[in-house]
Amino acid sequence: MGQKTHPTGFRVGIIQPWSSTWYAKKSNYPEFLAEDAKIRKYIKKKLYAAGVAKILIARKANNIVVTVVTAKPGVVVGRGGQGIDELKQAVSKLVNKTVAIDVIEIARIDADAQLAAESVALQLEKRIAFRRAMKQVMQRTMRSGVQGIKVMVSGRLGGAEIARSEWAKEGRIPLQTLRADVDFGFAEADTMMGKIGVKVWVFKGDLMPGEKADMNIKTKKSSIQNHVEDRSAGRRRKKVAAKSEEVSE
Repeated sequence: MGQKTHPTGFRVGIIQPWSSTWYAKKSNYPEFLAEDAKIRKYIKKKLYAAGVAKILIARKANNIVVTVVTAKPGVVVGRGGQGIDELKQAVSKLVNKTVAIDVIEIARIDADAQLAAESVALQLEKRIAFRRAMKQVMQRTMRSGVQGIKVMVSGRLGGAEIARSEWAKEGRIPLQTLRADVDFGFAEADTMMGKIGVKVWVFKGDLMPGEKADMNIKTKKSSIQNHVEDRSAGRRRKKVAAKSEEVSE
């Protein structure tokens, strides 16, 4: 049997950063780990439509900073920042701690493995043929400028009695090269015949010594704030224009 290694776990500490960055004593470690899992599960379920690629968690004293890496920051932030405030309150209540939430936008949506896997899973749920769904996502990802992609689907494909695995590949996927920036994503499609698992590997290129994976994101904290400010400024301008029209009449 072939021994498979998780591409991200294999590279953590070498070119990939940790998704949770905190230190805990032996007594607190299980509690913090359970909290992280609870936060990720809640946010992923609540914001599934926003295309959440990663949820990064950092702890400072008794405060938790959650960074949501998403394809649709406007959906997360909401009108005038209302959505992010509601999310912050809900997560704080969930873990009984002070929580701050940052939102970061993905620079290249088509190059993200997690979003590609979720896209294939969504198409399978809509009863689109699995080979067609795989081919479409591979073409879209290759057009975004990556060097290779591999997609694997496993389960009762096409409603077959016996579960099997099918995969397709385009370009290079060097799984054993540690400096290769390989992004990995996993999603599940709930179909009438049962669950179908979708795995996606995306190879973005080799990194030079000392370089880290850029995680395919923009530093979007300030631009999210600008987005909220622009929307509120637009509403103010409309009100001023409406008042001036009333006065002129």
